[in-house]
Amino acid sequence: MPSNFDFLKPDFPQLFDHATHAENLVHSAPCASCFYIRYTLEQSVHWLYANDPCLQLPYDDKLSALIHEQTFQDNLSPNLFPKLRTIQKMGNIAVHRSAPISTSDSLHPIEELFHFLYWLCRSHSPNGKTLGKIDFNPQLIQQPQAQGKNELTFIQLQTLETQLSQAEEMKEIALEREQQTAAELDRLKAELTALKQANTKVSDPHNYNETNTRKYPIDVLLREMGWDLTHPDSIEYPVEGMPIAVNLSGKGAVDYVLWDDNGLPLAVVEAKRTRRSPEEGKQQAKLYADCLEQKFNQRPVIFYSNGDRTFIWDDHNYPEREIQGFLKKDELQRLIWRRTNNKPLHLAIPDANIAGRSY
Repeated sequence: MPSNFDFLKPDFPQLFDHATHAENLVHSAPCASCFYIRYTLEQSVHWLYANDPCLQLPYDDKLSALIHEQTFQDNLSPNLFPKLRTIQKMGNIAVHRSAPISTSDSLHPIEELFHFLYWLCRSHSPNGKTLGKIDFNPQLIQQPQAQGKNELTFIQLQTLETQLSQAEEMKEIALEREQQTAAELDRLKAELTALKQANTKVSDPHNYNETNTRKYPIDVLLREMGWDLTHPDSIEYPVEGMPIAVNLSGKGAVDYVLWDDNGLPLAVVEAKRTRRSPEEGKQQAKLYADCLEQKFNQRPVIFYSNGDRTFIWDDHNYPEREIQGFLKKDELQRLIWRRTNNKPLHLAIPDANIAGRSY
């Protein structure tokens, strides 16, 4: 049966086996599929570290550290890194959170894996320049007769993660790198450079952002922090009171609102496409926060993100700053609580039993 990953067969047969296994589970076992998509990514990242001497080994052998290593990111084509983060985090959610995973949750990461593996084959394979244009086709994915037939339980996935741990493989790669002489490394670098140059002489026709769903990477980041996006008011929440200069009707729709248990808004999130700067959403997010504050008498914390870079702005207390992800509910509750409960420093009385100790 044809697969979206048939292009891997000649030069990456093992990755082909892993990728098609994950692909075949997309509809029948989306949770297991997300796990195997991440596992396939991990295998391909390890291959890169084993075969590209230009990549510096990071401090840790976990997938997150491997893909965040600067030389690894510099080696990627533009817009690929957010895809890897989405795959990695969706796999983590499948294994470490007992939250339901739907077919759409596995369909998007399998397409992101397709784009990354196409790039890997296109840039690092002797046959890369002959790949041509290949589009992801969801119709090639098997439709099961019985949903959930092959699904794995939460405990089974955690056990499988332990069994398939690749920590030893990365240690072997690091050891092999240490044993290589400078001459061997120079030769390997020269061979890889020549291969990449030969492949880049032929224009790459691939569209690495066929769908590029704007909010999906942000969905994943929010779910990672425990936010339930099935809440009816979480997405596209309607507000009134927008400036006429922005919208003649005075109405708008907030991309995301993160709610407290008491029904008050803790945060707003303005989403931008990966290819656009998240700072473009700063003013829009502020206007949404103004509308929600007027309605609920509580000003939410402001986030704006493109799925790759995220900024937080608690404009009651602090200037905006870039962060690595979103905050959990209790962390946002603490920020809101501090607005009214923090005491001025000049009124604070030091505890002499602590501050007066001799060191």
